[in-house]
Amino acid sequence: MKNIKKVLMALDYNPNTTKIAEIGFSFAKAMDAEITLLHVVEKEVYYTSFITSPITGIGDFDSATFYQFMNSDGLSDAANYYLEKVKLHLKDNKINILVENGNFAEVILKTAKNLKVDLIIMGSHSQKWLEKVLIGSNTENVLNQSSIPLLIIPTKKSSKVVSM
Repeated sequence: MKNIKKVLMALDYNPNTTKIAEIGFSFAKAMDAEITLLHVVEKEVYYTSFITSPITGIGDFDSATFYQFMNSDGLSDAANYYLEKVKLHLKDNKINILVENGNFAEVILKTAKNLKVDLIIMGSHSQKWLEKVLIGSNTENVLNQSSIPLLIIPTKKSSKVVSM
């Protein structure tokens, strides 16, 4: 088995991100791997749609501060703020954070290749069939195009939010 030394964890603003971050972090730490948290800023409308809400499962997450960033110039700043909160929750200052712009699947695959990661960790959110038809499945796109192993952590919309 190939040694896993670098892990890329792709995170969005889903309330179940806490579960993905904690499980992914535990897995990466067990392998003594370097961890990079990635958020992809795709389209501004995505952050204000009825399908997706940037309310997260992080208990001490300050949504008022987050929303101050919610304009086209501030989406990357908001994502950095968010990833810093995830990093703080995981209590590991060695975690790298990265915010990129573009198509979700393409950016994850390109970033994984550029960083020469050994594993990509991401969640698979339960979506209604209409949402999947309209916006597609980002996890499925990464899975179908990746030559790098993936750890996909399934979540459900009804999962409890964990306070941090």
